[in-house]
Amino acid sequence: MLQLAGEKAGWAAPARAGDRLRGRGVAVNSYFGESYVAQIAEVSVARDLGDLRVHRVTCVVDCGLVINPLGLEGQVESGITWGLSAALHGKIDFRNGGAQQATYSDFDVVRMAGMPAIETHIVPSQAPPSGFGEHAVPPVAPAVANAVFAATGRRVRRLPIRNLSGERADAGLPSGRSAQA
Repeated sequence: MLQLAGEKAGWAAPARAGDRLRGRGVAVNSYFGESYVAQIAEVSVARDLGDLRVHRVTCVVDCGLVINPLGLEGQVESGITWGLSAALHGKIDFRNGGAQQATYSDFDVVRMAGMPAIETHIVPSQAPPSGFGEHAVPPVAPAVANAVFAATGRRVRRLPIRNLSGERADAGLPSGRSAQA
């Protein structure tokens, strides 16, 4: 599954060159040892670290025999959308002991203009169906955070991933390492 994710995402090829720092990150998830998800996120970051963009998420699913492939694809796309919304925008503010966000309308979500391309690949299987629901949500934030590290050399330590700026784009890179251009 992980090997298939790398192949589908073009892991072996260098990230595209350009005026932004680019990187790919991977994360995997297992549900009860019956369903597995691997995701590779491709991001770019402005050289001043002020703008993060997620361009593509490749997701490979192994959940046994898939009865409804289009339904599974919809679950993957909505799960990735929800995961990106939480990773990039999700935050609860407290003031005077109370949460300032009370309903879904108070939370920012990824809009169409900010959505990456999403690819869903299903591992063929004759194993009994093991179900699929929110499985695509948990690996989104770690895949994006790992892609940010690949692009900038900086570890993401907090969610939401909003502001990477504050230092030079090459600050914090390990000695002898340069960020992908």
